[in-house]
Amino acid sequence: MQPENGKECSEKVNYFIEGLQGSGKSTLTTNMVKKHTELTAVREGDYSPVELAWCSYVSHDKYNEILDKYSGIRTSIEEKSHIENDHVIICYTQIITNIEGFHKDLEQYEIYNGQIQFDEFKKIVLNRFERWNGKDMIFECSLFQNIVEDMLLFRDVSDDEIIRFYEEIENVLRDKEYQILYLETENVSENIDIIRKERSDEHGNEMWFPLMLGYFNESPYAKNKGVSGEEALLKHFLHRQELELRICKEVFTDRYKVLKSKKYEFYLSNQQLHKNVLNGW
Repeated sequence: MQPENGKECSEKVNYFIEGLQGSGKSTLTTNMVKKHTELTAVREGDYSPVELAWCSYVSHDKYNEILDKYSGIRTSIEEKSHIENDHVIICYTQIITNIEGFHKDLEQYEIYNGQIQFDEFKKIVLNRFERWNGKDMIFECSLFQNIVEDMLLFRDVSDDEIIRFYEEIENVLRDKEYQILYLETENVSENIDIIRKERSDEHGNEMWFPLMLGYFNESPYAKNKGVSGEEALLKHFLHRQELELRICKEVFTDRYKVLKSKKYEFYLSNQQLHKNVLNGW
C-alpha cells in the first residue's frame, strides 16, 4: 500500500485537460508529456489525488473484507491500493484477473453514478481538491466529465446548481497553480463517429459506443425524461459541453483556454503551449 504524499511543492504548474469524449484529450495529454518531460500524466483509472474515476473508495473495514473475499489476488489488490486518511482507494480496473464478477463487485464502491448521497459526494470531491498540492501534473478529464455526468444524469441537478458547486470547487483551488485546457468539439456527431470506429475491435465490432449508449439509456435522467438512443445522447453531449464552457467562463474566468478539438497543433509546436501558460498566455 502506498500512503498519500503530503509533501509541499513549489513552483507548481498543473493542467486539467477537459472536453467531450472523442475531443482529443488523450492525444493532447500524450503529446504534452512527450514535449515536456517534467509533466506527469494522470489518466482515468490511475491513482489520482483529485479524481476517482474507475476506482473504488472504501473504508478500512470494507477494504479488509475485500482482501479476505479475494484472498487469491490479495497482493495484486494491495499493489493497486492507496491510503487516504480513513479511506482506501483501489484502482480496480488496473487489476488483471480471471475471477468472475470481481470488477463488477468493485465497481459498486465508486462514488459516481448516484451511488452515494449527494452531500457525501460533494464533501469527498471538495476535500480531495482541497488537500491536493501537486506540481507539474496533467490530469485528463478530472475536473468536469465524471462530476458533471454524475450530477446531470443521476441526480437531477440543475445547471445553476452545478455552477454553484463549481464555485465551491474553484474556492478550494484558488491558491493552487493550474490551467484548464478545454477542447471544444465543433461537430459532436462527427467526433462520436470517429471514436466509434477507433474503439472497435479488429472485426469492426463497436466496443465503446454500445456501453456509452447503455449507460445513458439506463440513467435516471433518460428514464425520467423518456428519452433514449443516439440522438438523445448527442443532445446530452451538446448540453454538457455548453455547460462546461459556461463553468469555465463564469467560474474559472482567468484559469482556462479553449482549444479547438483536434486543431491544437499550433499550441504544441515549438513547445509553445507550456510557455504560453507560464507567461499567462
